[in-house]
Amino acid sequence: MSENKAKDLIESIKNKGKSLEAEMSFFDHIDVLRKHLLRGLAVVTLLTCVAFYYSDFIWSKIIMGPKDPTFWTYRMGCKIAAMFPSVAQDFCITKIDAKIINTEMSGQFTLQMSSCVTAGLILGVPYLLFEIWLFIKPALLDTERRSSQGFVFFASILFLLGVLFGYYFIAPWSINFLINFTVDPSIQNTFTIDSYLSTVLTLTLGTGIIFQLPVVIFILSKLGVMTPQFMRKNRRYAAVLILIVAAVVTPTADPFTMMIVAMPLFLLYELSIMISANIQKKKQKAEALFYKN
Repeated sequence: MSENKAKDLIESIKNKGKSLEAEMSFFDHIDVLRKHLLRGLAVVTLLTCVAFYYSDFIWSKIIMGPKDPTFWTYRMGCKIAAMFPSVAQDFCITKIDAKIINTEMSGQFTLQMSSCVTAGLILGVPYLLFEIWLFIKPALLDTERRSSQGFVFFASILFLLGVLFGYYFIAPWSINFLINFTVDPSIQNTFTIDSYLSTVLTLTLGTGIIFQLPVVIFILSKLGVMTPQFMRKNRRYAAVLILIVAAVVTPTADPFTMMIVAMPLFLLYELSIMISANIQKKKQKAEALFYKN
C-alpha cells in the first residue's frame, strides 16, 4: 500500500513539474509578445512625434483636403465631366459650401493630438505587421514559413492602397454629398470639426481594412476554412454584398460613384479566389506526393 502511495506521489510530482514547465513556457511567450508590442509602440510614438512636427501640413493639406474644391479628386472629376458631359456631369465639383466649427475649449488641441496619433498608427502599420510576423514565425513549420514570407509586404501594400483609395475616392465624394445634402432648404448645414475628422478617418481606415480581404482569405485557406469552390458558388451573394457596402460607404444616388467604389472590391474578391485556389492546389499536390511515397 505504501509502495502505491509512493508511486502516486512521484507521479503527481512529475505532473506538477510538467504543468509548471508549461506555465513558464506560456509566460515566456507573453514576455516575448510584450517586447514586440513595446518595440511597435516605440516606433508608433516616434512616427507620432514626426506627424506632430508636420501637424500644420497634415491638417491643412491632408485632413482638410477633401473639403477644398481644388482637391485632386475634384479636379479629375471635372476633367472626366468635360470628356463625358452627358453621363459624368455630377463629377465636376467646384464649390463646397459648409461651415465647420469647434464647440469644445480643448477641442482643437485634442483633435491635433488624435490626428497625429492616427497618422503615426497608419505609417507604423508595416512595422507593426513585421513585429507580428516575428512573433508568430517561430511557431510555423518550414513550409508554412516559406509560403508566408511575403505576408508583411503584401498586407502593408494592400492596407496603404486601401487608405489611398478611401482618401482620394470614397472620402471626397461622401463628404461632398453629406455637406450638400439637406432635408429642408431652411436648415443650414454646420458641422463640428470632430464629426468631419471622424468621417474622414472612418472612410479612409475602413477602406484600408476592407482591402485586407486577400490576406484574410489566405489565412482562412491555409487553415482549411475557406475554399475556392465555396467562393465561386457564392459569388452572386458576394456581388450583392459588395454593392450594398459600396452604397453605404458612398451615400450618393450617383451609380457611377458607387461603381467606382465597388469595382476594386470585385477585383479583390476575384483575387481572393485565385489565392485560395492556389493554396488548395498546393495542398492537393503535397497530399498526392505523401500518399505516393
